[in-house]
Amino acid sequence: MKAAKGSIGRSVDQPDPSIRFYLFHGTDESQSSALGERLVAALKASKQAIAPASLRSDPALLTDEAGAIDMFGGSKVIWLQPASEESLAAVEALLDAPALESPVVAIAGRLTKTSGLLKLADSHPRALSHVSYELDARDAERLVTELGRTEGLRMQPIIAARIAEGCSNDRRMIAQELAKLALYLHASPNAPKELDSEALDAVGAAIGGDFLGIADLALSGDVRSLGEALADMDEGGRDAIPVIRSLQRRLLMLAPIRARVDAGDSVAAVMTSMGKALFWKDKPLVERMLGMWDSSGLARVAERAGDLERRLMRGDAPPPAEALGEELVAIARQARRR
Repeated sequence: MKAAKGSIGRSVDQPDPSIRFYLFHGTDESQSSALGERLVAALKASKQAIAPASLRSDPALLTDEAGAIDMFGGSKVIWLQPASEESLAAVEALLDAPALESPVVAIAGRLTKTSGLLKLADSHPRALSHVSYELDARDAERLVTELGRTEGLRMQPIIAARIAEGCSNDRRMIAQELAKLALYLHASPNAPKELDSEALDAVGAAIGGDFLGIADLALSGDVRSLGEALADMDEGGRDAIPVIRSLQRRLLMLAPIRARVDAGDSVAAVMTSMGKALFWKDKPLVERMLGMWDSSGLARVAERAGDLERRLMRGDAPPPAEALGEELVAIARQARRR
């Protein structure tokens, strides 16, 4: 069944035990993934990923995994991403099974009205579907304010707008930024703090400067231009965190697209399906990056970027400008080998 308008938050934060299949689909895959993660957290469960392509030859696998008791005795959620029509037979068997131990979360991109998977999830009483649309600027600012409140952050509209813009209206990135800002200010719902421009300039989203352009030079393997850009950066390393955040933002955008390519979609088809969700000037660059990086490579870069950010925040890394330069050059060289 379709989630009622405005009820999806309650549906994932207070899950109905009778629902065994959740389909989160639409153009905003970051929102879909975030909803799935909220469900996992509400169930105090672990994620067990299954490759959707494996269900094509073995539709019973999904029911078997969802029906198995976790070997450590805890709760688990079966995770399918990117889900597509090849999962339909497996989901039908799942919904027809007499009993299951674990629910299944499926993250899909844009699905047409003729999609069998969507029709099944929309109509079955044991399934729940929700479509995630791209945020516009006003909705993104409202989301920043609402999520900030849950972190114990109060802010003026102009601050919310800066965060939304710096995160490209990406829900997952917004949530990550707000969590870091709350930690920096020692804020919590029980001890709220005012988020001002000074705190945002210190650790907030990358606003101002071509930080995303520097990250893109590394991911596209342009070593020469990257070297020139690094030479022009602040020698004190004040730009290091914003550049890393921009790199992480680009990785968050690339990962679900690359996963669709790994699942069998052509790069051209995926790029066409993105529509207005991707700025037209960025499309050639993104297409080139998709040809240079597979999912495992993107995951390794994301892991290393997160580790570098934590070390820089703790102050136990080499000088920030030096550490950032070494990491970005290593990424660029790896991209050229692919």
